Amino acid sequence: MHPQLSVSAVSSWGWSLDEDLAFWADAGIDRVGLSFRKLVEAGLDAAVARVRGAGLGVSNIVELGWWELDDRSTWAAQQDRLLAAVDAAAVVGGCLVLTTGPAGTLEWDAATAALAEALDPVRAAADAAGVVLTIEHTGPLRLDLSFVTTFSDGVDLARLLDVGVCMEVNSCFAERALVATIAAASDVLRHVQVSDFVIGSLCTPDRAVPGDGDIPLGRIVDAVLDSGYTGAFELELVGPRIESEGYAAAIARGVLRLDALLSSSA
Repeated sequence: MHPQLSVSAVSSWGWSLDEDLAFWADAGIDRVGLSFRKLVEAGLDAAVARVRGAGLGVSNIVELGWWELDDRSTWAAQQDRLLAAVDAAAVVGGCLVLTTGPAGTLEWDAATAALAEALDPVRAAADAAGVVLTIEHTGPLRLDLSFVTTFSDGVDLARLLDVGVCMEVNSCFAERALVATIAAASDVLRHVQVSDFVIGSLCTPDRAVPGDGDIPLGRIVDAVLDSGYTGAFELELVGPRIESEGYAAAIARGVLRLDALLSSSA
């Protein structure tokens, strides 16, 4: 595997941590992104110890939940969840990839102000532990997860919050001036999630193995590397195409194709 290539536990959505660890070992996958949901289901402390004992490089932790930004009663529980994730990342490594949560009744700027306040104790703990926080943008169909629906807005929000940004290629590949946005985002770009998309699909998520769809992945990978980015390119596959093919086969093909893209861009 290319040293910047990572495989997300989201790519095996329905598997447990036990199944993930067994598959990664058999497949020779040694750099991964973790699902906080799966860590919690396996018993957080024990799961963290098992990941560390497996000698895996960890690029990030996802599936961290979200708050309702216009409902302060949801903030404390989400803060506690994220503080626990900070503790886990301090042991196993990797950044935390967060979605903002829905804005609800709030306009964009008001939602940003609410998010900044809600994140304060988490950001302080992450800074003290040396853990990087990143904000992941979504597409406009996932306003249930985030009010940030473009990479460009994700870059702006990261700067406003003094955190990093996660570039979700599946959600931004058709964005205007994407290469220019990538080139200007070197100060905040901390994580990249890679998959493909077949134009014409009307459901979400419906990601495809790199090379099976229509995203100009070579151009985008080149632009990210040209920006000076040295972090992970994480294979994150989810949706009916992946379920139909089977996790092991889809991940194996994805690793080969993403490895080839990264190696040819080196």
